[in-house]
Amino acid sequence: MNYGLKKEGKFTYSEIGEGRPIIILHGLMGGLSNFDGVIKAFSQNGYKLVLPQLPIYSQSLLNTNVKSFSKFLKEFIAFKNYKDVILLGNSLGGHIGLYYTKHFAERVAGLVITGSSGLYESAMGSGYTKRSDYNVIKAKAEEVFYDPAVATKEIVDDVFATVNDRDKLVKILAIAKSAIRHNMAKDLPKMATPTCIIWGKNDIVTPPNVAEEFHSLLPNSELYWIDKCGHAPMMEYPERFNEILIEWLEKTGL
Repeated sequence: MNYGLKKEGKFTYSEIGEGRPIIILHGLMGGLSNFDGVIKAFSQNGYKLVLPQLPIYSQSLLNTNVKSFSKFLKEFIAFKNYKDVILLGNSLGGHIGLYYTKHFAERVAGLVITGSSGLYESAMGSGYTKRSDYNVIKAKAEEVFYDPAVATKEIVDDVFATVNDRDKLVKILAIAKSAIRHNMAKDLPKMATPTCIIWGKNDIVTPPNVAEEFHSLLPNSELYWIDKCGHAPMMEYPERFNEILIEWLEKTGL
């Protein structure tokens, strides 16, 4: 899908559709294309889909952490003067959304997290000792999904190139450490923002008990499961993901 990315100041982003902004926050390995199904459906149904490129690998090592990415999001939202946004984040993107919402709840009408970090960090920064072995990286990429076929050659090639770029690998490890440092267990009970938690029942990166913990700690949250699904429900079951999101948005009045 062609997003028509544009650059303004230090921000590269795309806007598709008209209406309340849904800001897509991608993960560490996943780009914006992971959200194709969501973008197509919601940009034609009364929402403005906003796709900022997060500076995962482009900032100094000192600024490669959850807090700095959240600050970047704050500056972007202020730059665009968005109000009452919905943040939708997968994996690291979910963590950035949670961290931003903790500090700037007045700007956030709703939060959607799927396979989010923030409570439990397992696989983000591990398993790269054999990174020069393509088959090892392929197996690691396939593990992210319930159906290994979702990890296309294009996805595996992208992950392989990323982990074999020394600068990027150092940043991945820094982000993994930062995610542990910014554990949000103590913050979540104070966060009243309506939150939709969509989780794969077979997620081994952030297992189902993590979703249950998010649900128990976030006072205004709903938890939805997708069966036979791993760490990226919006990629594995885009139609089901969209059905759940529509149901929650209607129920919440967003």
